[in-house]
Amino acid sequence: MKRLEGQVAIVTGGARGIGEGICEVFCSEGAIVALWDVLDGTETVNRISKAGGKIFYQNVDVTSQESVDTAISEIIEKHGKIEILINNAGIIRDRSFLKMSEDEWDSVINVNLKSLFIVTKSVIPHMKEKGYGRIVSASSINGSAGAFGQTNYCATKAGISGFTRALCKEVGKYGITANAVAPGFVKSVMSDSMPEEVIKAGIRMIPVGRIGTPEDMGHAYLFLASKESGFVSGITLHANGGAMPM
Repeated sequence: MKRLEGQVAIVTGGARGIGEGICEVFCSEGAIVALWDVLDGTETVNRISKAGGKIFYQNVDVTSQESVDTAISEIIEKHGKIEILINNAGIIRDRSFLKMSEDEWDSVINVNLKSLFIVTKSVIPHMKEKGYGRIVSASSINGSAGAFGQTNYCATKAGISGFTRALCKEVGKYGITANAVAPGFVKSVMSDSMPEEVIKAGIRMIPVGRIGTPEDMGHAYLFLASKESGFVSGITLHANGGAMPM
């Protein structure tokens, strides 16, 4: 039997990048995936569906309680349950701190961090009802290491690790685990546009000698979303090829 056979999973920010990789891996392991994004996820859904995956797209703004409630109601009406929540939606608005606008700060906080409050609080009652759930949220290597021009982004990613450590203490008694994954340098549209010398410099900092792929991240999330991870809760899994101390 596949590791997520018949389980219903929400993947926020699933249309591109790491989210897309998570959707691919979860579908290959038998999950029924609700891809949430404000970007059009139709292409991703069609491609995964053609490969045999069970996946559907919902246009959801994770900063809107109304949008989240509507999407969850549709899932419960059709499938009757939600076992897995992947809080992956995130944005960047990079600028040095003294030049950063309040809007650039607030927009990143709202999408990357406040969305966890809205989405997670809305999903937990359905997990609690079934006595089972897996919540996995996206932190980042920069939540620990910091990065120039990313005070807003780094604050959210460090916050997600703290949120995870606290949440696990509240939901464990309901059969729910809460964990996070902190990706390092991962192949993306952004990395593809970087100069070759910048990519090579980044790779030199990674002991395994390459950048990560969305599929690599999907497999990291897969373990924490599986039944086999039932005694693992409150951690941030650093998936960065050994690029930094934990």
